[in-house]
Parts: sequence; C-alpha cells; structure tokens
Amino acid sequence: MRFLAFFCFAVVVAACTKSDDAPVVDTMAMEPVPAPAEAISLANVAGKWNVLVTGEGSDSTLTTYVLNATADQSGWTLKFPDGAPIPMRVTSVGGDSIVTESGPFASRVRKGARVSTTVTWRMQDAKLIGSTVARYEKSGPDSVLMLRSEGTRAP
Repeated sequence: MRFLAFFCFAVVVAACTKSDDAPVVDTMAMEPVPAPAEAISLANVAGKWNVLVTGEGSDSTLTTYVLNATADQSGWTLKFPDGAPIPMRVTSVGGDSIVTESGPFASRVRKGARVSTTVTWRMQDAKLIGSTVARYEKSGPDSVLMLRSEGTRAP
C-alpha cells in the first residue's frame, strides 16, 4: 500500500513539474532599440536653409522660404521670396529639438489671413525637419493648420 501511495505521489509531482522543453527565445533576433536622437544645438543649425512647407500628410508644396538661423537665440528670420524678413523667436532648445515662434504675419498659405506659427525643429538625415502649428486670426475662434517644413542647407 505504501508503494502505491508513493507511486501516486510521484506521478502527481511529475505532472505538476514544468517541462524544460519550452521553446527558447532568441533575444538576439529581436529588433534593436533605436538609439536616442542626437542632441541639437543652435550652433549646429546656424546658417541659411531653403525650406519647403507642405500640409501634414501631403507632399504638395504650399510655400517656400529661406530660414536664417544664428548660433544664438537672436537674429533668426524667415523670408518668403516676395517679402521682407520676418523675425522668429527661439523659445526652447533642448534634447533633439529647437522650438521657434513667429508672427503674426501675412499668410502665404491662406491669402488675406494673418498667421502666427510655432515650429518644432529636429535634425534628420542632414535636413532640418519642422512640425508646424499655424494659428490663423479670424473674427471667431482661431483656426489651426498643421504643416510640415523641410529645410536643406543653402549652398
């Protein structure tokens, strides 16, 4: 009888024991974690940039301008082909981003409207890429348009 009890106990323990035949996960085959973005500085982006502006999710050019970036927070401007330079304010520099504000000025995207913009700039593949929020003045609540700016260094 003792043998039968011991045998039953051994069968139950064996059934409840985890098998070592579980599949082995190859952690080397997993996708690598992307490297953190490189820090940006005003000195890195100082110079003239030819900027194309498109709608978010579109590749049609809405307007172009020349961005004049300086190695400090003063003197930044944007200049449309048919106008005077428009001052830009550098409001933040940190991590991988530079944030600028400009306006209000006459919009080149919506004729007859005045606009103020906030652009978050990042370096990507030697280009200055900007996520732009354009806020249009009008008699009711502001109208907002999301744009993408892409700058290449002027020769």
